[in-house]
Amino acid sequence: MTDARSHHRLGIALVVAAAVFWSTAPFFTRLLPYDSWTILFWRGLFAGVMIMGLMVVLQGRDSLRDLVRFDVNGWLVASFSTLAMIAFIPSLQLTDVSNVAIIVATGPFLAAGLAWIWLKEIPRRRTMLASAMALVGVVIIVGGARAGADVLGVALACFMALAIAAMTVMVRRRRNTPMIAAAALSNFLGSAISPPFAHGITAVSGFDLMVLAMFGCCQVALGLTLFFLGSRLLPSGQAALISTLETPLMPFWIWVVFGTIRRCGCSPAARW
Repeated sequence: MTDARSHHRLGIALVVAAAVFWSTAPFFTRLLPYDSWTILFWRGLFAGVMIMGLMVVLQGRDSLRDLVRFDVNGWLVASFSTLAMIAFIPSLQLTDVSNVAIIVATGPFLAAGLAWIWLKEIPRRRTMLASAMALVGVVIIVGGARAGADVLGVALACFMALAIAAMTVMVRRRRNTPMIAAAALSNFLGSAISPPFAHGITAVSGFDLMVLAMFGCCQVALGLTLFFLGSRLLPSGQAALISTLETPLMPFWIWVVFGTIRRCGCSPAARW
């Protein structure tokens, strides 16, 4: 009984830590004065390498074979993940972080809807009610968006949430899909398609390269690994619920860090 409780507490701690790491994406994005494709290239490269290293540490060298053993479903999972990453960074650059955070939070409800359509999984009544409330929230956000970049940012955030939901349904369809390997592959795919569209890959400074390394290794790789380790020790519903801590933390880091900088009378560029 004591071991079960300790494992449960460890699982909660790991998933909370994962949510904290995930929530730092807006913070890193605001620190980097580059176009989204340049950020995607370097972040994906660092994240992919870090995930591969973690795979070797946690699962042994044989786990790297998963990167070349994907079936059609595995490639679809990696592709939807890549599409989500492509939309995520520019959405943070084009609209308020709070808008993106709230739209991201609708992902589980979108997944339930897609599972209803594709897998014939009938959602519970409370899930349908929560989905309707989430939809109302998104409509309010879109209705209050300003013309131009703000609308595009909201649209990209909605596209990202839909891509994540589709990825989730594909994982449910084939539960034996090696998710950590799929995450590594999706990051490498994002890096591979970025160069033709990026404008500053070779112009990244040494300090910004360090920030990009932290972005990929901490926010993506460590966040993902901690979540998978923690979710093994918790019921899936509880793990998903705890991970939503990411939503309020995303705007929180921006408010704390950049709000403090403004109160000190400095610009973010001068401070960092």
